[in-house]
Amino acid sequence: MLSRVKSAVASFVGGIMVSGAAGGEPPGSAELPPRFPYTRPTFLALSPDEVECSADHIARPILILKETKRLPWATGYAEVINAGKSALNEDQACCEVLMLKKRPGGSSTPNKTPTAKRRSSLPNGEGLGLREGSECEGLIIHYWALFDGHAGSGAAVVASRLLQQHIVEQLQDVLDVLLNLGSLPPTVHGEEPNNHNSPGPQRTLTRAASLRGSAGAPSSPCSPPPRFFTEKKIQHESLVIGALENAFKEMDAQIEREKAVYNISGGCTALVVAFILGKLYVANAGDSRAIIIRNGEIVPVSSEFTPESERQRLQFLGFMQPHLLGGEFTHLEFPRRVQRKEVGKRMLYRDFTMTGWAYKTIEDEDLRFPLIYGEGKKARVMATIGVTRGLGDHDLKVHDSNIYIKPFLSCCPEVRVYNLMQYEHGTDDVLVMGTDGLWDVLSNEEVAESVTSFLANCDPDDLHRYTMAAQDLVMRARGVLRDRGWRITNDRLGSGDDISVYIIPLMYGNRQL
Repeated sequence: MLSRVKSAVASFVGGIMVSGAAGGEPPGSAELPPRFPYTRPTFLALSPDEVECSADHIARPILILKETKRLPWATGYAEVINAGKSALNEDQACCEVLMLKKRPGGSSTPNKTPTAKRRSSLPNGEGLGLREGSECEGLIIHYWALFDGHAGSGAAVVASRLLQQHIVEQLQDVLDVLLNLGSLPPTVHGEEPNNHNSPGPQRTLTRAASLRGSAGAPSSPCSPPPRFFTEKKIQHESLVIGALENAFKEMDAQIEREKAVYNISGGCTALVVAFILGKLYVANAGDSRAIIIRNGEIVPVSSEFTPESERQRLQFLGFMQPHLLGGEFTHLEFPRRVQRKEVGKRMLYRDFTMTGWAYKTIEDEDLRFPLIYGEGKKARVMATIGVTRGLGDHDLKVHDSNIYIKPFLSCCPEVRVYNLMQYEHGTDDVLVMGTDGLWDVLSNEEVAESVTSFLANCDPDDLHRYTMAAQDLVMRARGVLRDRGWRITNDRLGSGDDISVYIIPLMYGNRQL
């Protein structure tokens, strides 16, 4: 085990061990066809030659939108490849306007809007033939997503093509409820046992109503008297959150199913922003990040999931299911590696129940390698992977062992909600989405200062200003190539990782309401 751990620890800077059995691909998977061919985001409209030129690890050209109207809300986008960390850019991005269409018969069917309709509706979403919140028509969804791949780009490419379909399918199940409630206040739902003829809006979706598949179904003449117990009240935004959570799980399950048929390499983090009925839903599984810059203030709308931030969840799983540790790891954490000569002595430790530290007497089993090793950006789960949530990684094992890491990696996102109806946003109020290549070298404050100062010097009527601001931000994080590598402000080390950035102007969201 010691030699395996040493080999894995040597990969800290590179991330994941991918050689032999430890990699994200099982034997023989390289011969399988890819689920989708590698490319850059379709909205960049790059030719094959341009895609090839974008992979220059020395020049690292920054790619931006050629046409602003390709993305909704005049969204800005820019990206750059890594400095040699991987052969391909393992980041992927997707941005679309989607709709769920309700048929006259009452059933709803999901549809991805054709490109022609999507372009004709930009930047504000008109021209789709639907009014958002209309009971008889359907629901419009504005969708942005970033995927940061590791141990290959396969999972990121697949997720960028298919995750939005799973989201639409999940929202279809609650479409009738959402359309009936779209114009009501945030806490309003469908009340049961009220009937459709009662005055006033229906204000709660009760557990009993949801089990019957109907919000506020009419009471029959034989309805029983009101119950004498309190039923759980479900907020309608919780239905959207649940749809996003289930969509991530379905996407992860599809990758697992199809890896026997296709070569879907590695895994990926996923950061999604969906604009639905006046609210931005930010779903994050991984270490990408989104912030809102509003009137010069920073509003974080996501959290990173790393071995350190999820220490207690990982330790609890190791405690409850010790067989997952393979007899090689301990779920306990110590300030440093325990030496055999320290058996019988007292040392600081902590487990899943603790945020602080206490002393324990060292036993033989404490000599096992810690489940979480290292700190900061070098922290790894089982000395292998530095992120704890994402999609894929079903075949990932500890280097030169048969210990699977996937049980410790969650595909479930954290979903936060930002209500655009509560604020009037100006032309410089934006949401910034970025993969970790951006945030590894720039703080929230530095990003906000960069974007705010750049937009302040642009013509407010120039819709291309958000793409130029994204380009400027990527340039600041990449830095300039010098004798000692890529350098940024104050001669700090620039990002050698792939960087992808969206800058989404929030004022267009207000115009939808």
